[in-house]
Amino acid sequence: MREVAVVAFTQSEHSGEDQGVLETEILAPVIGEIKERTGLTRFGFTCSGSCDYLQGAPFAFVSALDTVGAWPPISESHVEMDGAWALYEAWVKLLIGEVDTALVYGFGKSTQNDIRAIFTQQHDPYYLAPLGVDHVSLAAMQARAYMEKSGAKDEDMRAIAARSRAAGRGNPFALDLPDPADDAGFDIAPLRPHDIAPLTDGAAAIVLAAGDTARELCERPAWITGIDHRVEPHSPGARDLTRSESTRIAGEKAGAAGVEVAELHAQFSHEELILREALGLGDDAAVNPSGGALAANPLMASGLIRIGEAAARIHDGTASRTLGHASSGPCLQQNLVCVMSGEK
Repeated sequence: MREVAVVAFTQSEHSGEDQGVLETEILAPVIGEIKERTGLTRFGFTCSGSCDYLQGAPFAFVSALDTVGAWPPISESHVEMDGAWALYEAWVKLLIGEVDTALVYGFGKSTQNDIRAIFTQQHDPYYLAPLGVDHVSLAAMQARAYMEKSGAKDEDMRAIAARSRAAGRGNPFALDLPDPADDAGFDIAPLRPHDIAPLTDGAAAIVLAAGDTARELCERPAWITGIDHRVEPHSPGARDLTRSESTRIAGEKAGAAGVEVAELHAQFSHEELILREALGLGDDAAVNPSGGALAANPLMASGLIRIGEAAARIHDGTASRTLGHASSGPCLQQNLVCVMSGEK
């Protein structure tokens, strides 16, 4: 099997407020930086992740191609999902030997929209979407079910939020969020505002390369030793919301056991607890040292950032084996696990 690695990762300085810029203006500096860092101006394949609903414009990803440069013609694709799934598509292209390099990026501007209304559109159009139930309400139901089954307390979730926000304050790309307030009320019980990922505008990009090309582009490539994604039933009522079977299977297939660092795409505090159990992460694994999605959550890029942050720990030599996780859909419906190593 061909060796494929993450050789470069860049991201924007994310914002929790509308800065009056377009998605392409958020993305352009990120693409420029990753081209400068790798010395590459063209790639064998380009794949992006975004969502037209965020900008309210059809085919928003087409305008984003202006930041990449699509002339002379390039080989390009797009997923209407987080950029982590664009990375998977690019990884397949490299694996089968079609190309030697790939540029992957994701971007999203959440602050100008009613995100909770938008997320109702991902439900089935006959039974759930007409009820207008949003993703936070569904997550609250999941949190309640998990707390009653596991015995987890409000203090456990608050500790996760506090740790994530503290880590985020040390991350120059994440939001500068205060510690959870002692008297914070409920958003939708049992979730409090600090248990919910903040609205965030941002973008991220990754360059993948194969074999010797990877070694030429990066002193310490983050070799992808396992990557897998699984999907659970569309209807939340058809699943046991207190566990994530798709994450468990993806983790086993990708070889998640024994990682030193895990960047989990947990958009609610209780999701980190469910994901930890599914992946079998012990206390010896550092979870979300970047702050994770609870410190900055640019939609359509947050999962890709988890992979990039995990790869960066290998690039800088602070870890040898790491894991990046991405999720999509209500209540952890779809999950992707990418395991990387500094050794090959």
